[in-house]
Amino acid sequence: MISIKSDSEFEAMREAGRIVAKVHAWLRENVRPGITTGELDAGAETIIRENGGTPEFKGYHGFPASICASVNEEVVHGIPGSRRLVEGDIIGVDVGARIHGFVGDAAISLPVGTVAVEAQRLLDTTRECLELAVAVCGPGVRLSAIGAAVQNHAEARGYTLVREYAGHGIGRRMHEEPSVPNYVDPALRHRDVVLRPGMAICIEPMVNAGGPEVRVLDDGWTVVTRDGRLSAHFEHTIAIKSSGAEVMTVL
Repeated sequence: MISIKSDSEFEAMREAGRIVAKVHAWLRENVRPGITTGELDAGAETIIRENGGTPEFKGYHGFPASICASVNEEVVHGIPGSRRLVEGDIIGVDVGARIHGFVGDAAISLPVGTVAVEAQRLLDTTRECLELAVAVCGPGVRLSAIGAAVQNHAEARGYTLVREYAGHGIGRRMHEEPSVPNYVDPALRHRDVVLRPGMAICIEPMVNAGGPEVRVLDDGWTVVTRDGRLSAHFEHTIAIKSSGAEVMTVL
């Protein structure tokens, strides 16, 4: 069932979103060659807790860390640890924070030092996919319009979209109804939800430089591209209001 949030519940989600955005700001300053993904995780957890929140990911179905840190061919759900970033890597970091009983969730992908032109193009395209999807959001808009915005831009740039994972509703739980696909599937038209005021969703394009196929590593979490090509991931939490859409994971 899709939950409809009150204004006071949206305010709690804004606070959670601001905490996530503070982590993203710290990551932009600290992702660099030589730092480990574990150090990024520790820094993110410190910021979340110093701002009164708790890391939503830590312990979620047994996940062992406060962020997901996915490097190069890793799509999502990478486990932070001793891996040391090197010049030319790209890293996707997904962050979730809970405060006052509500969750904020957003992801950012960043270059590590100077990256190849093609890697930067993938990062730019994936960020643009998210921006275009947010731009079409609002009351009365169907989820398929969001998927079309992402799919059309990514495929026009020669990229593919991961189809096994999608955006989602969010609120008191990190993953709520509805599912928010990053593509248009005619088979899903009978479940093409219309956005209405009070809904909150996460839009999160996952764009691959090569084919769309992915697999899960033996750790049970880390999703990688099957062909070993690069992948990028961006995400925002969005509130649907009568006046339009509001990005909640910003400062």
